[in-house]
Amino acid sequence: MQSELATTNLLLGIMAAVSVLEGLIIIGMGVVAFMVYKKATTLIDDWMVLAHGVESRHMAPAMRRVAAILDDIKSVTAKVKDETERVDDAINSTIDRIDETAVRVRSNVRAKTSAIVGVLRAVRMALEDMFRSAVRT
Repeated sequence: MQSELATTNLLLGIMAAVSVLEGLIIIGMGVVAFMVYKKATTLIDDWMVLAHGVESRHMAPAMRRVAAILDDIKSVTAKVKDETERVDDAINSTIDRIDETAVRVRSNVRAKTSAIVGVLRAVRMALEDMFRSAVRT
């Protein structure tokens, strides 16, 4: 029974030593993870400062130029819109005047030609009546 206890104690001692070693490894991994975290945050801060510098030197002037271009485009489109409306109004008024002129010309032509057409119809009727009466006799 003594030998069994010695073996059990030996195994328990090995397990305790391994547990202590595992604990030290976990603590070491925690320390290394913290050091990596600190290094990463330092790098991120450095990159943020660098990015802010790039933004202030390059992006801000570019954004000002883009804003100026957009303002120019806005004013040009407003002018084009106004001119388009003006041309559209001019075209519509011209078309209306042409329609009115066509109606007046049509009515004037009808008025002048209706008398001629009436005379021609009367002459035709007279000729037809004359030829009919000549055929009957």
